[in-house]
Amino acid sequence: MESGKGKNKKNSSNLGAPQNFLIPLMLLHLRNWNSHGYELMEKITQFGVDSIDQGNFYRLLRKLEKDALVSSEWDTTTKGPAKRIYAITEAGERYLDMWAGSLSQYQTLLNNFFNVYNPFFTLNQSSPEKGEEDE
Repeated sequence: MESGKGKNKKNSSNLGAPQNFLIPLMLLHLRNWNSHGYELMEKITQFGVDSIDQGNFYRLLRKLEKDALVSSEWDTTTKGPAKRIYAITEAGERYLDMWAGSLSQYQTLLNNFFNVYNPFFTLNQSSPEKGEEDE
């Protein structure tokens, strides 16, 4: 079966973060620091996001601005070309609060999952199936 659904089987071992998780990460960082897009992208990468598609990142910033979750203005005070400086808005703060509440519930679900999955589970343990096949 050659549909989009078939691709999920190939990547099922690494499902990744919840969909749209980049939005709350962007808002979280803008809550503490107004910054230009490239600087914001660097902070999110340092936070632990492996790779960010630059084009999608800037499209998302423009969408957040269109939705009034962030605002921007041109910074012409530095040498070189002008840069857009982004800041979170009050609506963005409320949206971030909503995400924090949802993520708190999600964290509880994950904790419950791992408590049932294996009460002795730690992130440093390897899967029990690995290496046992050779015995």
